[in-house]
Amino acid sequence: MTVLLIDDDHEVLDASRQTLELEGFAVEATTRPEDALDRLGPSWPGVVVTDVRMPGMDGFALLERVRAADPEVPVVLVTGHGDIAMAMRAVRGGAYDFIEKPAEPGHLVEVVRRALEHRRLVLENRSLRAQLAGGGSLEARIIGRSTAIERLRAAVAGLADAEVDVLLFGETGTGKELIARSLHDAGRRRAGNFVALNCGALPDTIIESELFGHEPGAFTGAQGRRIGKLEHADGGTLFLDEIESMPMHLQVKLLRVLQERVIERVGGNRPIPLDLRVVAATKVDLLRLAGEGRFREDLYYRLNVVTVPLPPLRERREDVPLLLRHFLDAAAARSRRPAPPVDAAALARLAAHGWPGNVRELRNVAERMALGLGDGLAGGPVSGAGGGGIEPLAEQMDRIEKRLVEDALARCGGRVGETADKLGITRKTLYLKMRHHGLQRGDFTEE
Repeated sequence: MTVLLIDDDHEVLDASRQTLELEGFAVEATTRPEDALDRLGPSWPGVVVTDVRMPGMDGFALLERVRAADPEVPVVLVTGHGDIAMAMRAVRGGAYDFIEKPAEPGHLVEVVRRALEHRRLVLENRSLRAQLAGGGSLEARIIGRSTAIERLRAAVAGLADAEVDVLLFGETGTGKELIARSLHDAGRRRAGNFVALNCGALPDTIIESELFGHEPGAFTGAQGRRIGKLEHADGGTLFLDEIESMPMHLQVKLLRVLQERVIERVGGNRPIPLDLRVVAATKVDLLRLAGEGRFREDLYYRLNVVTVPLPPLRERREDVPLLLRHFLDAAAARSRRPAPPVDAAALARLAAHGWPGNVRELRNVAERMALGLGDGLAGGPVSGAGGGGIEPLAEQMDRIEKRLVEDALARCGGRVGETADKLGITRKTLYLKMRHHGLQRGDFTEE
């Protein structure tokens, strides 16, 4: 990120440049506004700090040219006392902020820091939107850049055309139906129906009819023939969510379907051959349920030809900004309002959250944010509310640091020396941080 300083007064220009460089900013300084225009564009990573009164092109004219190149490049105007009213009008017209001459060093640094952070978020959001819009079909649907999601996308791509039934295993809210639909849409059965049934959402009295259909008169109220979910999925994919909730007597019938690909409607005797793929999903250990007598062991082994684990969101926190941007854009489009910006403080709070509801919880957070309800977390600040529910900054940063150290150690295979090098700290500093966060030294190697 770059600060572009423009002032026709060499002494003022040098003083401002030194002030910012001492704070670690990268600075380009010039006395000619025209020199700045060649650098500007939608991808330029920086902000403009310009004097207002200059010969030739003044600060207001430069502001118009900058906004024509990219209206989201922050422009900070440096004004004399008599120019403050004009500067305030310029801010209302699109300038980011103004600073009164002579610029107080601390105030100059703070304004520039805020402007750079604003620009960084703008560019990051544009990059995220470009990835969402420009990725391939799986990249656009199974969103994320983490290793876990890349592994999941690869599994879906490899299994899409495979004629095998699949068992999806993941916590509530990890996107099991999305993965099932992706398997269907990316495979050769995409022209057939994708039929979803939540086994836990239907009472035992009707789930058999929902699955197998029925003939007229099969039971009281069955006045006509009804095609069941299995038959409707012929040529396509049947998704059985919460398979652990299926009644035991239906598990026997489902096992026969999986083995023979034949059904009989309730009240009927004619066998009906099927050509379908079954994708089942569960959030519990089916083998443990089988050991407890609550799930058929033979059905478990029939379903368990290929098991695809879905990672919880807490194990891929680096995907939170990308997912948040996707859900914010979708929510904003539905409500026909612009997507709200997300500042660094909100992103830090979201990154530190535990996400017990996984991606579904994040989607709900985005919905609340799109409505202007703060960062959207339960118990967090909302528009017009006070700061209740906000943890002290030190506690938030402490938790984030622990997660980063744990992640770095894991990526380096537990090698302390390599981890310290990657983090850019000494081994002693890393050991102190490990002790502070309760990470046992004996669990890792010295390399």
